[in-house]
Amino acid sequence: MIAQLAAPASALRAHEEIFAYWASRRRGGRLPSRADIHPDHIKRYLPTVSLIDVSREPLDFRQRLAGTGLYGVYGREVTGMKLEEVYAQEAADYWRRELTSIVEMRRPGVGSHTMAWRGAGHLSMLWLRLPLASDGYEVDMILGYDAVLGLQNLPPSGIRAA
Repeated sequence: MIAQLAAPASALRAHEEIFAYWASRRRGGRLPSRADIHPDHIKRYLPTVSLIDVSREPLDFRQRLAGTGLYGVYGREVTGMKLEEVYAQEAADYWRRELTSIVEMRRPGVGSHTMAWRGAGHLSMLWLRLPLASDGYEVDMILGYDAVLGLQNLPPSGIRAA
């Protein structure tokens, strides 16, 4: 929470705008579906937008889409990868807990996370994850938006995260 309070106003505004857009796509108690989200409506945020597929039995997560701006965050393309393929174990466990909570509670999640797993402890990520459901109820995808705080435009570290 401290990182959120210290985050630049532009990062907080972006999170608020994306959340407001997602909320505007809800109908009653139903969650929006992927089909309800139109990239043209959030165009300026697309470089750090992601989509995460949710599979069940067992519950698992796969990066369906990672915006081009996230390549610099991860130091490689992560589209199509599972959590354990993207992150070191501690970071993968963190994301599994956060994403599981979003799926089970059917509610958005927001937080901050250090980039130390990538060898960049001076960076942190202010993240937003929004549940999507094809049927309006059972979460089958998660819309993400990330704002990296700290130094920007770092070259890939060469460190394999997982």
